[in-house]
Amino acid sequence: MKIEIFSDFTCPFCYIGKRELERAIDSAGYLGQVEIEYKAYQIGPDTPKKDAPTLYEGMAEKFDSSIEEVKDITKGIAKRAEEVGLHYNFEDMKTAHTEKAHRLAKWTRQFGKESVYTEELMNGYFAEGKDLNDDMFLLKVIENINLDVEIAKGILASTDFGEALDRDRYDAQQLGVQSVPFFVFENRYGIKGAEPNEVFVRTLHQAAKIAGVQPVLKMVGDGEAICADGECKL
Repeated sequence: MKIEIFSDFTCPFCYIGKRELERAIDSAGYLGQVEIEYKAYQIGPDTPKKDAPTLYEGMAEKFDSSIEEVKDITKGIAKRAEEVGLHYNFEDMKTAHTEKAHRLAKWTRQFGKESVYTEELMNGYFAEGKDLNDDMFLLKVIENINLDVEIAKGILASTDFGEALDRDRYDAQQLGVQSVPFFVFENRYGIKGAEPNEVFVRTLHQAAKIAGVQPVLKMVGDGEAICADGECKL
């Protein structure tokens, strides 16, 4: 079953939606039967590459609000994140230009490391306040996932994989994607935003029928109260 995810590493709802999808794949019985492809969608392409403002400052300017008003908004987002086991540290977050991070993601995909790379970046940004336009942080992630740091340095210093980002932009336009996260299941069903878990589960089952995939039996409980081989555990 193929799922495409249009997202950006600095989108708080993208991380929440990612986690909701992962939980749904597990609970619905499709572990190991889903291919996920991440599609780049920059929510802040005009963000400064150097000396970027804090997240609070960036949001206040964007929405013509005060810092205190922005902090109130982020409290609700942080609460939603907590519901799926994520802990957002808005105080340390900065806005970030994510073009380099997305190009590097395209490189990691050929090694089957795009998902773990995405998780490392999102956790670094939302939980630890890392700068996603900082080469040192990006290269540390590459080292953590056991890929060649020297090759990654060359990619960061070039425009490699820029055409892949252009293709993602084209795909987004063709589908009418104007916000993220946006999930496409088997090129047939779409989910816009970080919907509740049951929405993802229902859509997974619908897409599985198209893909000819059956859910795997998921065992629950400890299996202690059983009878087998002519005797019962007492």
